[in-house]
Amino acid sequence: MSDYSINVFFSEEDGAWVAVIPDLPGCSAFGDTPEQAVAEVGVAKLAWLETAVATGKPVPAPTDRSASASG
Repeated sequence: MSDYSINVFFSEEDGAWVAVIPDLPGCSAFGDTPEQAVAEVGVAKLAWLETAVATGKPVPAPTDRSASASG
């Protein structure tokens, strides 16, 4: 199974880097650096998946974003 895509951006409002996993609603994390935000969202992803399984909620498959890039 492939992994989930992560979007990382700087939030002026929060004054921090934000990492978001679009396929997992509400799964995001903050960090002082992009790397820290990605590490933190990895922890959030595991918690999201564990909670979904424990509560019987469906776990979405990762979206293949390789074909969606334009250039």
